[in-house]
Amino acid sequence: MPVCAQDESRAFIFGGDAFLAGRSVTHDAAGSDDLFMAGERVVGKTTITGSAHLVGREVTMDGGIGGDAYAAGEEIALRGDVVGDATLAGRSVSVAGVGGDLRVAGSKLRLGGAIGGTAMIAGEVIAFDAVVSGDVSLAAKRVAWGETASIGGRLIVFEEEPGETDVPERVVPAGRVERREIEDWDGPKPPSWGRVIVKFLMGVVVVAALAALVAALVPERLAEMRRQVLARPFHTLWVGFMAQSAIIGAGVLFALTIIGLLLTPAFVVLAIAAGFAGYVVAAYAFGVGLLLAFGRPDPASIAERALAAGVGALTAGLIGLIPFLGWLFILVLVLSGIGAITVRTIRPVFFADTY
Repeated sequence: MPVCAQDESRAFIFGGDAFLAGRSVTHDAAGSDDLFMAGERVVGKTTITGSAHLVGREVTMDGGIGGDAYAAGEEIALRGDVVGDATLAGRSVSVAGVGGDLRVAGSKLRLGGAIGGTAMIAGEVIAFDAVVSGDVSLAAKRVAWGETASIGGRLIVFEEEPGETDVPERVVPAGRVERREIEDWDGPKPPSWGRVIVKFLMGVVVVAALAALVAALVPERLAEMRRQVLARPFHTLWVGFMAQSAIIGAGVLFALTIIGLLLTPAFVVLAIAAGFAGYVVAAYAFGVGLLLAFGRPDPASIAERALAAGVGALTAGLIGLIPFLGWLFILVLVLSGIGAITVRTIRPVFFADTY
């Protein structure tokens, strides 16, 4: 059975997941797990067992979704049930049943079926005919309540003037309705200093633990990368810059092919993973350099290497708190670490020594 139909569309199947892109694409193959579709008009006609990631001017999903649903476009219609959560944004959005939580924003919203979790709803005109088991957060200019509409939890209504949104007793009792003015919302509150310090120290511990793990698995390779960073910092910085630029640039070039747009998230994940790995290696090298500067010998045991990584991560984190300059320092560390990993694993010829 064809995976997609319509003109100038492209499809790619990998591991049971379907990737489709084009001006107008239709997915009608049975047995697909996750579904990725992008185009001006995208249509899903069959049920999938995994999650759906849909982007287009006109998005229609007739089949059910066994996982979560993510959709963005001008017109979105999910006619089948979603087993997991649904996160939707568009000018006109209609939703059937959602087994988990619903998060939806748009101009015209039509909600039906059963919603098993909570619902966060923001729109101008809302036709509410859903049965929600949990709490509902609602911000709208006008709401039309359907005959079967009901809310099992609390209803939090954000209004310009408290009381302007009519809520029938059959939908939710008045005792479970909380009305708030939109102007009263000050946005998210900053975390406490205690929480910030705990998260900072947890980050140091994680970096130290990962460095100790790498030291236990491949001690010689980690030592070689550390020597690269300390002996040739500008060389590793340059190689790291080139390597990270190649990853990001490849993602952009793949996106220009349209079908490759579906693979762009993989390049984003790869760039983030490379940055994190580079930071672990560079923090360890930085810590060893600090200990050597104070007369300590090269770390020989796993505990000493973990200590060096902890010292490096703690010092780098404190320097990173300096406005602007701190961020540049962390960026240099990350790129240097990526460069050391690249030199050790790939050994690019055009960077090799010629003597």
